[in-house]
Amino acid sequence: MHNEGMPYLPPFIAPSRYTDPAAALAQVRAIYSQQIGHLRDAMQRFVAGEALPGHVRACYPFVRIHTDTVARLSPAEAAQLSYGFVAGPGRYETTLTRPDLYAGYYLEQFRLLLQNHGVELEVGTSTQPIPVHFSFAEHDHIEGTLSTERRLLMRDVFDLPDLAAMDDGIANGTWEARPGEAQPLSLFTAARVDYSLHRLRHYTGTAPEGFQNFVLFTNYQFYIDEFVKLGHEEMRKPDSEYIAFIEPGNVITRRTGLDAEPGDELGLAPPRLPQMPAYHLVRADRSGITMINIGVGPANAKTITDHVAVLRPHAWMMLGHCAGLRNSQQLGDYVLAHAYVREDHVLDEELPLWVPIPALAEIQVALEQAVEDVTQVRGADLKRIMRTGTVASTDNRNWELLPGNQPQRRFSQSRAVALDMESATIAANGFRFRVPYGTLLCVSDKPLHGEIKLPGMANHFYRERVDQHLRIGMRAIEILRGEGVDRLHSRKLRSFAEVAFQ
Repeated sequence: MHNEGMPYLPPFIAPSRYTDPAAALAQVRAIYSQQIGHLRDAMQRFVAGEALPGHVRACYPFVRIHTDTVARLSPAEAAQLSYGFVAGPGRYETTLTRPDLYAGYYLEQFRLLLQNHGVELEVGTSTQPIPVHFSFAEHDHIEGTLSTERRLLMRDVFDLPDLAAMDDGIANGTWEARPGEAQPLSLFTAARVDYSLHRLRHYTGTAPEGFQNFVLFTNYQFYIDEFVKLGHEEMRKPDSEYIAFIEPGNVITRRTGLDAEPGDELGLAPPRLPQMPAYHLVRADRSGITMINIGVGPANAKTITDHVAVLRPHAWMMLGHCAGLRNSQQLGDYVLAHAYVREDHVLDEELPLWVPIPALAEIQVALEQAVEDVTQVRGADLKRIMRTGTVASTDNRNWELLPGNQPQRRFSQSRAVALDMESATIAANGFRFRVPYGTLLCVSDKPLHGEIKLPGMANHFYRERVDQHLRIGMRAIEILRGEGVDRLHSRKLRSFAEVAFQ
């Protein structure tokens, strides 16, 4: 951290206490707006060549509670929730960011804390600096206008991201409070959230505001093509439950009968697609569907879920292709994962291999019901087209070529029925970040039985199956949404001393 010269700070806003969640949120907004305004103003002056009166600093707002009892005042309906309360007596706090984006989420977390603990919320200005990069508005492009010398000088004048304030120790269960330090209220600090919001823009080509609370991941562009087609079909229906469809470059199509909104005109299809393009079928309450083509491999799967996690979605699911490992499987059969063998290696440091990744009943039931609804195959007949079993995920796409084919024995010992490169990673990161997860795959080849993908055959098969598979994923989301998301946030994903925020 740089402290050259006297810090140049906005006027201090002292902490204040609230028993009304809306008033607490209004104060978070006021502090954030003041601090960000200070940074942006200083940055504009810096770009214009002005010498600033000291090291520019602005800090995130915080929310804090003190409780001296383990007892909770929960009414019956909140007692069922797996979040909204702290683990025991003590002082708990977290820094907050982007109250415009997180308004509904923060309001609900504040309401539950007040309801469960009967204490006041304290809102104030933290000592955690806002890195200048996180103060730019969506369409600011500042650095390109700076000379190399001026860009280097920026390090002395502004706070840069402090990686120590952004690690995943809280989520990983390895964080320990220093003497006198408060316990965390949230899995993510404000700086960690801001970091991920920036990465999401970069990787998906869409603004965080477009993301919905149900996320589908896929490893094939065919699925995206189908989703885009369905998205535009929905926009032509005046009575659709969806109000907008967003594509990379923030290109927004509003539903028939709805006017364009300010900012829509800034959307521009990119000259080339980003690494993991995202598409958003938007509902007014954000409970629509986001679909992301994550490409191939566990590194991508970890990268994108590390960042989507800060949006606190209600569920994410993998819809993709896999190798069928059983002779009894046919190309085009579905596999519903009820366990995972993790040979992806990307999360071994954060989530040791001895941690089991359980199947979540609510998602399993919704996916099975969705397969029945879309295929119209029911009961015992469902076994003809869908296997429930263990899915192995590997980071070696060419595992078949290893000498003696050692992986084949391991996959057999684990009772795996299918193999891919992403599903275990997405499930494991869902477990790590307390985001409900599920996997429905489609068998596209059987490498152990000599059935490998052939170009013409593959294309025909994909076209035939993708439409159905995507509809199953979307139907599962409808089922989960209809049952109420509170049921989704399972205690299975919560640790002994869990943070209060969902």
